[in-house]
Parts: sequence; C-alpha cells; structure tokens
Amino acid sequence: MHKNAKGKSREERVKQSMRRERSVLDYEGYIPIGNAARKLKKWGAEGAKIIYLSSHKNAEDVKKDKAVLKKYKFPAGKIVFRNKREKYKNVIERTAPDILIEDDCESIGGKKEMAITNVKKEIKNKIKSIVVKEFEGIDSLPDKI
Repeated sequence: MHKNAKGKSREERVKQSMRRERSVLDYEGYIPIGNAARKLKKWGAEGAKIIYLSSHKNAEDVKKDKAVLKKYKFPAGKIVFRNKREKYKNVIERTAPDILIEDDCESIGGKKEMAITNVKKEIKNKIKSIVVKEFEGIDSLPDKI
C-alpha cells in the first residue's frame, strides 16, 4: 500500500486512493499491509510458487515493485504485468494460476476492475479466486495452503 496509508483505517486508505493522495503514485515508497511477506513465505515453504501481478504496464515501473518486494523481504517470485494493449484478464489467462488472490478494487470501480472478472469461463473455472477487501491485506487468510 502507499506509505501514507500507514496507521489509517482501511476505509481511510480507500479514500486516499480514490483522491489519489500524493503517496499513491510513489510506487517506490510502498509498504506491506500487515504480515503479508511472512504469510507468503509460509506458503512458499509449503511448495507454493508465488507469482506477483503488477498494476504497471512497463518494465521500468515493475523494477520499482521488485525493489519494494526485496526491501521488505517478500519471497522470490516472478512478477507478471500487462503490456500496453493488454487487460488484466489477458495476464491471468496467460499465467493461469491455480489460486488468484486479489483485492475487490473498491477505490477504482469494484468488481468490474478485478483481474478475474473477465477471464474466459473455461480458464476461470480452473482458478480458485480469493477476494479480500482492498487495503485489508492477507493476514486473515490461512497460514497453510
């Protein structure tokens, strides 16, 4: 999440995002929500292959994502992103994860903006989709895959 969301309620974080509070676009300044890195490390230790889905559309901005993941000791994993003509559904169809965890995109329009929404039915049916509230994090998800 953006750094100025620290210490704020989930609802205020959503409002900051909707207002495009200045730290929302400071991608290098992003911080983890809760114990996300620890949770992903546990899943990785169980054998999960972690793939990160970036909101960016160019390699330069994805480098910023990589830096944040490294800084906060997230487990290694491939980062996938859209090219200039793609939508999130294209990346999900190409990647075809077993499990997709994403937030509900409350601050940018809700379900219609989520990655899973427009994925082809035959691919979507093979993906376990888990939706968390935006800016709530993944701490409430099980420690075991």
